[in-house]
Amino acid sequence: MTRLILASQSPARTKLLADAGIRHSVLVSDVDEDAVQARYGVTDPHDTALLLARAKAEAVAALPEAEGALVIGCDSVFEFDGEAHGKPYTADVARERMLRMSGSSGVLHTGHWLVDCRATAAEDTDEASDAGGSAPGSGATLGAVTSAEVHFTVMEPEEIDAYIATGEPLHCAGSFTIDGFGGAFIRKVDGDPHTVVGLSISTLRALLGQANVRITELWPAP
Repeated sequence: MTRLILASQSPARTKLLADAGIRHSVLVSDVDEDAVQARYGVTDPHDTALLLARAKAEAVAALPEAEGALVIGCDSVFEFDGEAHGKPYTADVARERMLRMSGSSGVLHTGHWLVDCRATAAEDTDEASDAGGSAPGSGATLGAVTSAEVHFTVMEPEEIDAYIATGEPLHCAGSFTIDGFGGAFIRKVDGDPHTVVGLSISTLRALLGQANVRITELWPAP
């Protein structure tokens, strides 16, 4: 049976997969995002999203628990006024960003990286074949970035303070969500809305296809 591991602790991403009927388990990486960015010096938001998604996927793929599975890592970076906005972590940073974002728009980039940890045909043993294991792996390690333009309504300072008080925006790229309280402040999205949640299902399908896996293999048995 084909196994998919999500290399993310994001409740929104795992809920999105579950709602789409995609069987998966969660295995969180211990990647230090700041250290990764400092090492590579990537400043472009698009490239940063892909770099961090790859770092997370490869860190989990290296764990014994990932053997025989496919690992998908994701990371989101919000681009606003030419700047990369990750998680704000503090109320002051979130407030400053949201006041600027009010009535304006930006681009949310979500990087996806897939690692196929299944044994390839050459590596497969007779024992594994006799045991009726999963199909041979492709050896794939590949990624893609999906981007969507997010348009915000005008937000009153009191609304921003109330939103920050919920704690929701402090640990979200760009200081907002679309699937929680923050959805009240998003006027429209140009692009795949799943991208704004943090994982594009259609992009996952395309990456799986390059690893010779149909997404339907991850759906529940009828």
